[in-house]
Amino acid sequence: MSILQSETASVPTLLSEDEAISLIESVIKQSEAEEVFVSLSSSESSLSRFSENQISQNIGKNRFSLTVTSYFGQRSASASTTELSSDAIAQTIRRSQDLARIAPEDPEWVPLLEPQTYEKRSPAFDLETANLSPLERGEIVKQVCSLCRQAKANGSGTLSTEASVRAIGNSLGLRAYNRTTEADFSVTARLNNGSSWGNRTAFAIAQLPIEDITEQVIQRAIASCNPREIQPGVYPVVFDAAAFSGLLPWVIWNLDARAADEGRSFMSRTDEAGHPIGNRVGEAMFSPLVQVQRHPAHPLLQSGTFFDDGLSNGYLEIVKDGIPQTLAYNRYWAQEKGKQPTGSMSPIVMTGSEQSLSDLISQTERGILVSRSWYVRYVNPRTLEVTGMTRDGTFWIENGQIAYPIKNLRFNQCLPDMLRDIEAISSVQRFDNTVVPGVKVKAFNFSSVTDSV
Repeated sequence: MSILQSETASVPTLLSEDEAISLIESVIKQSEAEEVFVSLSSSESSLSRFSENQISQNIGKNRFSLTVTSYFGQRSASASTTELSSDAIAQTIRRSQDLARIAPEDPEWVPLLEPQTYEKRSPAFDLETANLSPLERGEIVKQVCSLCRQAKANGSGTLSTEASVRAIGNSLGLRAYNRTTEADFSVTARLNNGSSWGNRTAFAIAQLPIEDITEQVIQRAIASCNPREIQPGVYPVVFDAAAFSGLLPWVIWNLDARAADEGRSFMSRTDEAGHPIGNRVGEAMFSPLVQVQRHPAHPLLQSGTFFDDGLSNGYLEIVKDGIPQTLAYNRYWAQEKGKQPTGSMSPIVMTGSEQSLSDLISQTERGILVSRSWYVRYVNPRTLEVTGMTRDGTFWIENGQIAYPIKNLRFNQCLPDMLRDIEAISSVQRFDNTVVPGVKVKAFNFSSVTDSV
């Protein structure tokens, strides 16, 4: 059964590259500031929401934003408008300039970027996704709800699409433009006291295996009914890729060079008195299976080529063979330390294998399968210990097979230790802007039982 029938579609009414760059150059010409940076974004997004096996919301949004940042020496200020009229733009330019003249000097000021070199590729833009109609989305949701209804499960979730444009420019000649699409599907199925959840993101609606996800979620919801309680403790754990996608980014987000150099990070090196003496780049900290990159050109992503400040968003080795290769340097801290700025460590890609999640389960004598990591929060930012809960299908593994469902557990875990203890990895999937595998971890700490479903 096919969930989606393709139709011929036209290009949506987003700003073209010529229109966007022309608008930016017009703003730069009108500016009276010593220097000016201009960014604009435009998007057409749609969302269908469903609950209790029926569609409950179907909305569309068209958004436009233009931001002008004016500079006078080390003073700067920004102003934005959501209108395209010449009067609104002129007022925004004046407001930015007036505020910049009275702003305090920025002690971490950095000069505007000169023109940059970006990867010679075009981000993915899928016409079918950009033009998916409310009726087509409704038909997809209808079939998802029908599958849930047939299984006597209550299905809820969302199906969303977006086509967007982002462009930047400054008075030194920097210019950049990206056009992208994204589709996202999320579904929760509940049956009695059982629950399961699934999610996937792609740059094209046709790449979302909506029917497969729905059927897998329904089967896992059925299997999760009447869970047993087990004692909290340290257990081997198999994380579904969706669950791992809620944990790995916490590690990557905390690979911040300034925090490490100032002694505020798990990446900090300190002397006997606890004073910072550098960072841990180059140390073997994680399992050799951990290979993480910033990889916007990854086949599942094909995302933008630049960051909001104009730095290039290109390939970057973050962790290789379990060894951190670099930290994230913003322009100011890179200037202070004599390094090259890296920009953000996003999008995150961790290399997987050809194994399936079932393979990881079959390799586990006794342990726990976690389908979802929920409400993850800091316990200790310095050590990167976090707390959170399992949710939507947690199972006991016995002799390489799922034995029975168990009640959800709260965890308190140092995430660098989790990466150190990875024993096996599966194939990768995309969730939002993260591409990760499922993983098997030899030891993970659960602190209590929770009443979450």
